[in-house]
Parts: sequence; C-alpha cells; structure tokens
Amino acid sequence: MSLSFTKMHGLGNDFVVIDARQNDPALDTPTIRHLCDRRFGIGCDQLVLLTPPTLHGADVHVRFFNPDGSEAGACGNASRCVVKFVGGAPTLQTAAGLLPTARDGDLVTVDMGLPRLDWQDVPLSQACDTLHLPLPTPLDAAACSMGNPHATIFGDASRAEALGAGLEQDALFPERANIGFAQMLSPTHMRLRVWERGAGLTLACGSGACAAVVNAVRRGLTERTCTVTMDGGDLRITWRADGHVLMTGPAVTVFHGTTA
Repeated sequence: MSLSFTKMHGLGNDFVVIDARQNDPALDTPTIRHLCDRRFGIGCDQLVLLTPPTLHGADVHVRFFNPDGSEAGACGNASRCVVKFVGGAPTLQTAAGLLPTARDGDLVTVDMGLPRLDWQDVPLSQACDTLHLPLPTPLDAAACSMGNPHATIFGDASRAEALGAGLEQDALFPERANIGFAQMLSPTHMRLRVWERGAGLTLACGSGACAAVVNAVRRGLTERTCTVTMDGGDLRITWRADGHVLMTGPAVTVFHGTTA
C-alpha cells in the first residue's frame, strides 16, 4: 500500500503526518510500527493521522501513535505541526478534547486545555497526593494529565536516560507514563528532558513541557509563564488564570514523500 506523507518536527521531536481526510488507509499496528522504524521505515517519534472531524467546532481529527503502535491522547509538538500542515488556525479534535490554536509568524500556539490533577485522572494505580508521588526516595515527583499521563521529577535533568525507562513502567502508572526531569534555572526558566512512553528519550515533548510547568507552579517553583528549554530548543508555556495551558513554539516541514 502506497502512502503519501509529510515529515515534520517541533524542536527535533519528529513526526510522520498522514492526511487521511479524503481516503483513510486504516493503518494497523504492524504498519504503524514499520513506518515509525528509523532503520526499516520512515522513522519518527510519533505517527500523526489526520481524519475528518466528528465533533462540532473541530476542523480536523488528529490521532497520535507511538513507535510501538500504541495510541497517545495528546502531543503538543505534533499539534503545532498539524496547525502548520493544515494552515490557518484550526481547532484540533483529539482524544484530549478540542484544542484551539493561533499563529504568529513562524510560531504556533496551541491551547492544550485544562490539566487534570486528581490521581484517578492521571491515572495512578492508587490514591495519593499527586504533588508528591509514592516513588522510591529521593524521587519526589509530581503528576498530572495533559490528555496523557505525566510525572515530573525536579532536580537534575541529566537523569532522564538512566531512570526514564524504569519509571515509565512503574506499577504506579497503569497506563505507563511520560517522565519529565526538570531543573529550575530561574522563576521563569526551566531545563527539561522527557522520557516519553512508547518512544523513549526525545529532543522535545510539548505536553511534557506543559505538565512540568503546571507541576512547578503547583509547587511554587515558577511563575505562570515559563520558558522551557529542551534538547531541541525552547517552548513558552503559560498556565492561564482560567486553568488553560498555552504552548507556543515552532513547527517545521522537512519533506514530503510517498512510501513504496
């Protein structure tokens, strides 16, 4: 089956975007894994599938798939790429809800919606304080959901490679989790590395940056607008007074192609 696709990235977090609004290829899990494979396929951190919207007010339905074939509820960097791909300022229909967007030159802003802070909404496997998770000492992590589960560990961001894989699959996270390692540089600046569930360590994670800022604000570590520096570059995250989280950053088209 021949597929047309577009390769895009947001701060080095790269995606294969397939526009299925006119013709849905009905991709199965083995095909998604093959397309995401960097040696035998196209290669990406996530595959993004665009289909016709089913909710009033949405311009496009967006689904996100990890390299292992599992589906993610949200992806901030991919959402910005979809905005650039579609054009204008579309409202995105995702598993996390409707996401309004805006454009300012080369920068794209996505309203990532309301963070979910209750342990059942993350979700966690047991009732606990989501500001201080019952993980092994000294891992004092906080958790929230941005449409997908996130835990943020504050301290040394360099621990992501050593600890990420094990924490992703900790029993506390029944659906696994994205694990952020954040270091506060100032009240308005954070260094962040994220181990993404189903993908591993990536150059940037938009929803992870949103979750890290939400968790930092909850702990009194940052102001409500914060620059988040990741390996691939910077995002500006604002947790507004109405509870919505805005994420602003670039989106880049790399090339268009067709599979054999």
